[in-house]
Amino acid sequence: MVKLGGRVWVLIVFLFLALLVIDPSPISTGVEIRSIDSNSPAFAEGIKPGEKILEINGVKINELIDFKTETDKLIPLSQEVEITTSEGITKYEIVSSIGFKVDSNLTIIAADSENPLENGLKLLKINNEVVEDVEGFNRIISKLITKNKFILKTNKADYAFLTTGDHGITARKAKTSNIEKGLELQGGTRVMLKPISEEPVSAEDINNIIDVMHKRMNIYGLADIKIRPAKDLDGTRFVLIEIAGATREEVKELISKQGVFEAKIGEETVFEGGKKDIPYVCRDDGSCAVIESCNTQSPEVAYCNFRFAITLSADAAKKHAEITDKLEINYSGTNAYLSKPLDLYLDGKLVDTLLISESLKGEETTQISISGSGNGATEEIAYNDAIAGMNNLQTVLITGSLPHKLEIVKMDTISPMMGKAFIKNAFLAGFLALFVVGIVVYIRYRKFKIILPMAFTSVSEVILILGFAALFKWNLDLAAIAGIIAAVGTGIDDQIIIADEVLKQRIRVLNWKEKIKRAFFIIFSAYATTVVAMLPLMFAGAGLLKQFAITTIAGVTIGVLITRPAFASIVEKLLD
Repeated sequence: MVKLGGRVWVLIVFLFLALLVIDPSPISTGVEIRSIDSNSPAFAEGIKPGEKILEINGVKINELIDFKTETDKLIPLSQEVEITTSEGITKYEIVSSIGFKVDSNLTIIAADSENPLENGLKLLKINNEVVEDVEGFNRIISKLITKNKFILKTNKADYAFLTTGDHGITARKAKTSNIEKGLELQGGTRVMLKPISEEPVSAEDINNIIDVMHKRMNIYGLADIKIRPAKDLDGTRFVLIEIAGATREEVKELISKQGVFEAKIGEETVFEGGKKDIPYVCRDDGSCAVIESCNTQSPEVAYCNFRFAITLSADAAKKHAEITDKLEINYSGTNAYLSKPLDLYLDGKLVDTLLISESLKGEETTQISISGSGNGATEEIAYNDAIAGMNNLQTVLITGSLPHKLEIVKMDTISPMMGKAFIKNAFLAGFLALFVVGIVVYIRYRKFKIILPMAFTSVSEVILILGFAALFKWNLDLAAIAGIIAAVGTGIDDQIIIADEVLKQRIRVLNWKEKIKRAFFIIFSAYATTVVAMLPLMFAGAGLLKQFAITTIAGVTIGVLITRPAFASIVEKLLD
């Protein structure tokens, strides 16, 4: 019986750890959460991507069709609504939203493009019920728009919230491993963007662009976003975006805009996002960013109000004073607000509407308090919704618009079906390559004692590389797969060198250790050459070959430190 040496046991231990990291579950079933819309009630509840969905409203979820069936039940039936305005009566169909908002003066704002109502009309009644103030408007809407209870049971916790059908959860089939598949393997769109600027673009500029892009993607409801900086060999900086599940047209329309953030009173712009107009936004400071109060309006409706401070520049403060000085004061209960609100827009899309206190009328002040609210079925849910809303708004104010316009340099779209074909072909190519190499090695040595350890070592290298990729959350794309093939290929070369040195009959004066030492001198020289050759590829092609370079370097490093010493030990034991 052959005893395993220490180097072989090291390989076995690392293989065991790699399998634990990969967590292979090829027969895994069920549905897991892929992403959460940051403006959804699910996000306010603290639900996290990756949680496995077990039940929805008491019904077990085994397949994606089960998830769709149960969530479709939460969408309210369409109903006709009658809106009385200063211009007359308008009737139209609604489902989960009334289709507009109102300011403190009950003037219609933010009307949907599909809505027959126009901005600027005075709201009088909804279904013949007189609307007296904003609180009355919210009360009528809460009765009109049916909110269904969403009880979600996952493998982590149980959640419950109310939804009008837009729960914000995107689901997918449960993952069979912890390996992150790249865009080529799961489908989606990859875009390479180049900032347009007369001045050199710095790393800080790229990071600012990435921060704003993340925010913009979340607002537009896109999931599975990967945004990273890239640089070519000439030092030109790029932004590389990968979005799973998005079409070429959707991404192109979204990215073609610069992402201008504006705060308007009526049609006049008061200030824009970013440090030029807003040098400071209070965040994570209990003295100037707080949840002020929480109230239960009905057994199923609760509200929490938040407030945080921002500092305007001198120019923005002056403009704010000039505009607000022309506005009238409206009274709502014990509170008094100006006749027009402060509307916040991103790329022309209204993201929030804030009431302006009467104390700010005509005041050239740089200190402004921004307020808003969150709601939910309980005060706890409303509190979490308010926290999420405040963080969301603070991020918009801090980041503002993109610091540079962006030029689309390259855009690739890959279908999910093609991704499945890539995976299948990669496995097939790897198996055929291993089979052909085995035949060639057998013809060379005529010894199965050499072929079997080579095959075992090559498979071990693949498992260790995949475990390393799963541990550090690499995206396993085509470039990374090519890197695995390259690393395993160099491994075969090194194993042949080891086998040749061990089997040489003409050098009888050398013992086993000296033969192995000669082989590893060649192996380490080849290893150093490979690493040096891969380093430039980290930046070549604006980083598109980065995964290939990293995977190859990781693979050959694993080989020279773990698998090839183990192979040498196995061959030594078998042939001794």
